[in-house]
Amino acid sequence: MVAACSRASRRIWSARRNIVDAADQIAASRESSIRALLRQAKQIGAEYYRLTSKPLGVTGEVAEYEAAEKLGLTLAVARTPAFDAFRDVDGGHVRYQIKGRAVQKTDRYKGMVPKIVDGDFECVLLVLLDKATLDAIEIWQADRDSVMRRLDAPGGRARNERRAMAISQFKSIARKVWPDQGVATREPAP
Repeated sequence: MVAACSRASRRIWSARRNIVDAADQIAASRESSIRALLRQAKQIGAEYYRLTSKPLGVTGEVAEYEAAEKLGLTLAVARTPAFDAFRDVDGGHVRYQIKGRAVQKTDRYKGMVPKIVDGDFECVLLVLLDKATLDAIEIWQADRDSVMRRLDAPGGRARNERRAMAISQFKSIARKVWPDQGVATREPAP
């Protein structure tokens, strides 16, 4: 009886291991397909901009994937309010709201950061993408408190009503985390 239970237990664990392996393969295949689609979207978006001088509307998705890939973040489920990705740190999550902006590589600090939605996140990442290729040029990180203070400070309609700020204003409260500087895993001190 004990031997039969032991054999059954081994078969169950073997079946579970096979299920986990199959799930890992499916996830890897899915991730590979998403990366391939993203490469195509970047090429199409860049070509569309070159031909029309108008963005195609894929900048946000491209920025999220670029940030996740370059900084080792996990993307949140689509339509998660207020944050786009997270990182597990010390038994908790650091949540990131990711904003993307396509810029000229030679004049990358001109323009506005897209609308920042107040909510449940610790940091905002600004991914600057090359307009010609939609490849990441730089990634900047600012803590939530600094961003909210800047957005709430008296100023123009863009900042106070639209909840947006200039790239140069964002940079003044942020730090560059890619390339080379590494990502902060905790909320930066104000």
